[in-house]
Amino acid sequence: MNKDKGQLIVALDVGTLDEAKKLVYTLDGLVDIFKVGSQLFASSGPEAVRSILRLGKKVFLDLKFHDIPHTVASAVRAVTAITESGQGILMCTLHTLGGLEMLRSGVVAAQAQAQIGRIAKPWLVGITVLTSEEKEDNITGLVLERALLAKQAGLAGVVASSQEAALIRRELGDDFLIVTPGIRPSGTAPDDQRRITTPQDAIKNGSNFLVVGRPIIQAKNPAVAAKQILEEIKTAVS
Repeated sequence: MNKDKGQLIVALDVGTLDEAKKLVYTLDGLVDIFKVGSQLFASSGPEAVRSILRLGKKVFLDLKFHDIPHTVASAVRAVTAITESGQGILMCTLHTLGGLEMLRSGVVAAQAQAQIGRIAKPWLVGITVLTSEEKEDNITGLVLERALLAKQAGLAGVVASSQEAALIRRELGDDFLIVTPGIRPSGTAPDDQRRITTPQDAIKNGSNFLVVGRPIIQAKNPAVAAKQILEEIKTAVS
């Protein structure tokens, strides 16, 4: 899996594994990476991850671990051990609010478990500020501070709004991953997101991965909606 800009991740923010698998089938040939978040993981557990891996797809596991270092290390070790046919998760989220020691403990745990399982180590990415939070004067500085902490801890990157992505890219370099949620194509309702952006702007600002949920999964035709977003991405990176 490369780190090129503008890779689409579809968020499987649905209540059942059957719904999730139906979406994966529907988007086959278009989308390679799917996000499993708290809702789907709470209802279906590790089987949600294994089912998607069995379909030949990559999994971004977005559980936003935030606890004492020992507990987070144990959680990261457990999700890194979720494999199918020698494949594990692609990425996993930790919350940077947990601090340096907690983040480092996750990095060490992921590396150790990946070696035991003889799989690629998942990329750990740090949550900075949720895109549902209102834009305030101090958010940009706060996001950069948390991104710097993530890099210091050895994380592969961060989850951040496109509105801060350009600053993160400039300050932390090209090898630092930026995962951007809150992506809304032109003319799409923002729902409960506050700091949204278009695919073109996210790519222009340096985002590697664009996470899209409701504009695709709630569309009358998810495949058509995904194709439209992929066309916007293609135009932006060309």
